[in-house]
Amino acid sequence: MQDIQKITISINSTIASAIRLFGSHDGLRLLIVKDQNNKFVGIITDPDIRKGLLKGLRLEDNIAPIINRSPIIANIHTPKNELLLLASQHNIHEIPLTDDRGEIQEIVSISSLIKPTFYSNPVVIMAGGLGTRLRPLTDTLPKPMLKVGNRPILQIILERFCQQGFKNIYLCVNYKSHIIEEYFQDGTKYGLNITYIKEEKRMGTAGALSLIPNLAEDFIVMNGDILTDIDFTKMLNFHRNHHSDATMGIRKYTTQIPYGVVTTKQNQIISIEEKPQLSFNVSAGVYIFSPKILPLIPPYQFYDMPTLFESLLAKKGYNTLSYLIEDYWIDIGRKEEYDRANSEIEE
Repeated sequence: MQDIQKITISINSTIASAIRLFGSHDGLRLLIVKDQNNKFVGIITDPDIRKGLLKGLRLEDNIAPIINRSPIIANIHTPKNELLLLASQHNIHEIPLTDDRGEIQEIVSISSLIKPTFYSNPVVIMAGGLGTRLRPLTDTLPKPMLKVGNRPILQIILERFCQQGFKNIYLCVNYKSHIIEEYFQDGTKYGLNITYIKEEKRMGTAGALSLIPNLAEDFIVMNGDILTDIDFTKMLNFHRNHHSDATMGIRKYTTQIPYGVVTTKQNQIISIEEKPQLSFNVSAGVYIFSPKILPLIPPYQFYDMPTLFESLLAKKGYNTLSYLIEDYWIDIGRKEEYDRANSEIEE
């Protein structure tokens, strides 16, 4: 992925400056053009320069006439298959990706989307919970082994990580762990390298991290009862690009108050709002951490994620960020959510 600042050029630049910038980066196909206020204006490609010179423009002329001010762009959350379709429709090799404010965050090359990519970053899946809210379904099976469609929840999770190039999996197991181990074994059948971390006692949603040896690079942590279409490579890039020590995946949660809400002041009614909606950011059970945070987790003790983040926020020297997940996401922690997941996978 390109450093956006290094391939950005001012709208006041000359064509010669654009050519020099192209020449300083191997394989560079486009430049980002910004105005005096650092706002995105458009792009310039190598063919744009050649066409301009053929029309009589000189090297010392301003780049303004050759700027493509309406380029094909996409949102940074656009799925890979949609990016490939967009590139095919418009016969382009690279697509600028913007955030929700319209700022360019990344240039994605189509070749990188096509070729398989593998990440050494470990993935830790918390699969040791009792699943008490799903009883009696979990009386005989651990919650991650309940089926959605014709596959266990955990199998769907692991297959999606594998598809995105994450092969090194740690499964933190406890309740009826032998069922999980017998089903997935060492992961070879699924193209994965699975290591089992056995919790001898309940250790919470973060405590088991203290049992994992050699977490030497950024690692993903995810609850074993979540189904999501999140692009973990984008979340990992966000984590890296912002030099985050702890990145929490969050979602928007909206709830409606079923009554009229009355605002008063000294017994005087100021306003009445009928059945208002309240919106909150909530944890999505998906995290990326730097190994830097590991010393904060006490060994062999119950320790959960909220406590870890509270500790990170209380101490200096940790960059703690949120990452908004707008992809499909469902927490299969209650019977109604489990039924909804099965209904949606059938659709």
